[in-house]
Amino acid sequence: MKGNLLQQLIEYYSLNAGYLWSLFFQHLLMSVYGVVFAAIIGIPIGIFISRFGRMSKLVITIANIIQTVPVIAMLAILMLVMGLGPTTVVVTVFLYALLPIIQNTYSGIVGVDENIKDAGKGMGMTRNQVLRMIELPLALSVIIGGLRIALVVAVGVVAVGSFIGAPTLGDIIIRGTNATDGTTFILAGALPIALIAVLIDVLLRLLEKRLDPVKKKKGPQPQGMDI
Repeated sequence: MKGNLLQQLIEYYSLNAGYLWSLFFQHLLMSVYGVVFAAIIGIPIGIFISRFGRMSKLVITIANIIQTVPVIAMLAILMLVMGLGPTTVVVTVFLYALLPIIQNTYSGIVGVDENIKDAGKGMGMTRNQVLRMIELPLALSVIIGGLRIALVVAVGVVAVGSFIGAPTLGDIIIRGTNATDGTTFILAGALPIALIAVLIDVLLRLLEKRLDPVKKKKGPQPQGMDI
């Protein structure tokens, strides 16, 4: 049975390679576009609330409330205003990506050692210079972590976008759920979605580690001396 299923998957991929690649790239692009727009808005918001701590709870609570709305419900609400298609999916991704980006930007900047910031101010740096030259570089790995989480979430959100007419890998899964024996179709759509999520997670996790200032400080370990 397993051999037959694997054979059917290979046959399906070979016969529909062009169609699958098209859906793969459209799925990935919708995910990336939504997160990029969220980063353009979310990172400045994270910086802003790090300056005004009293507003942080309100802003993060609002972003949390958005996260509690089921994806299919959010798509349905936005569909009434924006219609069917990829644009509605990208806006939905944008909304769900805000929380991890805002929260990680805020946490990264607030987590910078006050002594380092005071040293910068002591050297005559303005508040903006401290932000650009000290806080953002030291918080960058945490911000990248937020982007990684947002992108992984986005991949799952986009898959549901097939229900409102967006061309995603979810199309194949829906076809499988409507078929009498649709296991092959479901796996054919689910495996590339999982692959996108895993690749994004691995690549951004590596980038996150490279930008981590704590690991940079450690540097190469000293070699033992020959006696």
